[in-house]
Amino acid sequence: MKETVTLGMREQHRLLVISEIERGEMRLEEGAAVLDLSVRQVRRLVAGYRVTGAASLVHGNHGRVPVNRVPAEIRQAVVALASDRYAGVNSQHLTELLLEHEGLALSPATVKRILAKAGVDRPKTRRQPRHRRRRPRAPKAGMLLQIDGSHHAWLEERGPRLVLIAGIDDATGTVPAALFREREDAAGYLALLQQVCLTVGIPLAVYHDGHGIFGVVNLKGSRAYREGRIRYEPTQVERVLAELAIGSIAAQSPQAKGRIERLFGTFQDRLVTELRLAGAATIEEANTVLDTYLPRFNAQFAVPADDPVSAYRPWPEDLAPERIFCFKYQRQVGADNVVRFEQHRLQLRPTRERRHFARCQVEVAEQLDGALVVRYREQVLATHPAPDEAPRLRARSGPRPTIQQTRREECVAVPSASSDTQERHTLRTSRKPPPDHPWRQRYTTPK
Repeated sequence: MKETVTLGMREQHRLLVISEIERGEMRLEEGAAVLDLSVRQVRRLVAGYRVTGAASLVHGNHGRVPVNRVPAEIRQAVVALASDRYAGVNSQHLTELLLEHEGLALSPATVKRILAKAGVDRPKTRRQPRHRRRRPRAPKAGMLLQIDGSHHAWLEERGPRLVLIAGIDDATGTVPAALFREREDAAGYLALLQQVCLTVGIPLAVYHDGHGIFGVVNLKGSRAYREGRIRYEPTQVERVLAELAIGSIAAQSPQAKGRIERLFGTFQDRLVTELRLAGAATIEEANTVLDTYLPRFNAQFAVPADDPVSAYRPWPEDLAPERIFCFKYQRQVGADNVVRFEQHRLQLRPTRERRHFARCQVEVAEQLDGALVVRYREQVLATHPAPDEAPRLRARSGPRPTIQQTRREECVAVPSASSDTQERHTLRTSRKPPPDHPWRQRYTTPK
């Protein structure tokens, strides 16, 4: 009985070359070059071909069961356990459970391969961590300032939970300014920028997270903004950065601003101890301790910049800091020459150029200390508090009786002489129109 030999593409190619060598149509050296084998290996193949024919070209393990193959009963047991008892367990954990409870010593790759071949769904694996490249420091001090806020129990149980708003120079690792606030707000970042600009200078750019205080990230690249369906108004911090020509860079991940994140980790370890030793229990005491600690911290942890020339710009002498570091709002003066701003009513006083500013657009600047300054075309206007309107005065005096309540009291006081008299003095309840009633709709002049 003849034995049937199945040859693959590689074996068929070798058979053609060896047949030509055997017939003398090709030399051993030429055959070795064609098969990419050594001459000794080709000589062995030719010798085997002369003895057993084409079967010598087939590997000896062809058709045999591998000795390291997992038996079928163990593979079936793994599939059954992964589908029932250990359902929802990932491959690594399943390997450990099989060894601990079932006595099956299998590798995670083997278990994963068995389950994949059986079509058993595994839980979603964790996303592989992105490999990040360490960014070099800025070459000069003042080229990049990383700013952020840290919510932490800085005073522990002695006081309220505070937020530390700080900035760190990317080149030197020094902290030019920091302060404690009750919350992470725009006023805190304006106060931080004011300290930095007035003490060391104006930085070239700031690096921050995607907080809404710094503006809406990537809004100007949206389709609605390009089509004009959205009108973007810059935030107060964004406006200050633009007026001082400070670049604003938004980080795409916490790891991107790792320098300020590591700074807060150091502060949460060391500064908390300093506050505890000083016995700080209020925000004022915490800021006092912080002012004395920052020079010691900078002297210990600062590193020299690659370029000793500083990139901080000096503060202009003719520019008042309160003109920049404030909250600016546009308001229209009323016909009575009064500016309304939240709960405040400011009466404008006449100047040499104008007797009144009715219907004019003015700028109301709210300083960081709460003071209000009104400007008209860069001119500061004198103001004094204006009397409140009648509705505000009535609101202060407390709830007043309505007309229906007054009429109801009058009806009760009328003596009941007859049924006709009672009918004439019976209080009629007024019908309140619904929200969609024409009386409640705003009238628009037809074009």
